[in-house]
Amino acid sequence: QVQLVESGGGLVQAGGSLRLSCAASGIISSEYTMNWYRQAPGKQRDVVASISPRGNRYHTESVKGRFTISRENAKNMVYLQMNNLKPEDTGVYYCRAIRGPTIYWGQGTQVTVSS
Repeated sequence: QVQLVESGGGLVQAGGSLRLSCAASGIISSEYTMNWYRQAPGKQRDVVASISPRGNRYHTESVKGRFTISRENAKNMVYLQMNNLKPEDTGVYYCRAIRGPTIYWGQGTQVTVSS
């Protein structure tokens, strides 16, 4: 059974930091492109960052210079380091694993940034 379990969310003041973790089981996460998505209240779910099996990284424009995606293959983990958080970063953050037509999602972790 495949599971992606996010953790590390919470309430933080603007300018603060959080590190999200995604623990994968049932798959070898290094074989997948791993993504972090964000869904703000009343909005669609959008990609925030991605990391390929080769380690190539993508960060959406609004988080460049503030967020960093990384992976620790030996632990089957993916992380999202979030610095200088802004109120507009508030939302539920989801971990996603994708390889070809196969996609897995986690249940999400709430991040709330107060002004």
